[in-house]
Amino acid sequence: MKNLSLALNGVLLVAVAILYFLHFSSKSDSGQGGSGFTSGEKPLIAFINADSVLKHYKYLEVKRKELEEKTRKMEQEYRTRTEGLQNEINNYQRNVGNMTLSQVRAVEEDLQRKQQNLRMYEQTLTQELMAEESKLNKELYDRVTSYLKKYGQTNGLHIVLKYDQTSDVLFAGDSLDITNEVIRGLNEEFEQKDGTAKAPADSTKR
Repeated sequence: MKNLSLALNGVLLVAVAILYFLHFSSKSDSGQGGSGFTSGEKPLIAFINADSVLKHYKYLEVKRKELEEKTRKMEQEYRTRTEGLQNEINNYQRNVGNMTLSQVRAVEEDLQRKQQNLRMYEQTLTQELMAEESKLNKELYDRVTSYLKKYGQTNGLHIVLKYDQTSDVLFAGDSLDITNEVIRGLNEEFEQKDGTAKAPADSTKR
């Protein structure tokens, strides 16, 4: 089940594509310039640390555990079928000397068919897990970007950027960092919608 394990690793390392610029209309800021901010004003540009969001977002933690459990069951079922087929092969090999030519041909054809079915079953499991991964990626992206849009409109932001080692942002001041606020907001929204337990007290530490 190497393919299943690789697919699971891809889910555990899933990243949110927040690098896209999110533009928001804000009538209250229409008269402001972009050259600086006065005391008490909210910046028009902010960033989040995507790794921290992924690490502390309760939704992803729950979904990851669900996928791990589903993968475990898949691997167990595949292992059971594989062991069953191997037992049939071993039994055939032990008794082949006492079988007629027609019996040998019939058993070998049956075993080949079962081997082919097992390979098809493995491919089906892998495709199913990849589909689950793709679905999780989309749901995760939709949830985060939907929240960021609402957060941006509420706080007068025009752009929210992803800031990590893979982004094009080489430096950003701490005053532009909204990561902790976003994590808190995402988890509160998740708890309200899904009825889950509250996030740990340190869920916003990076």
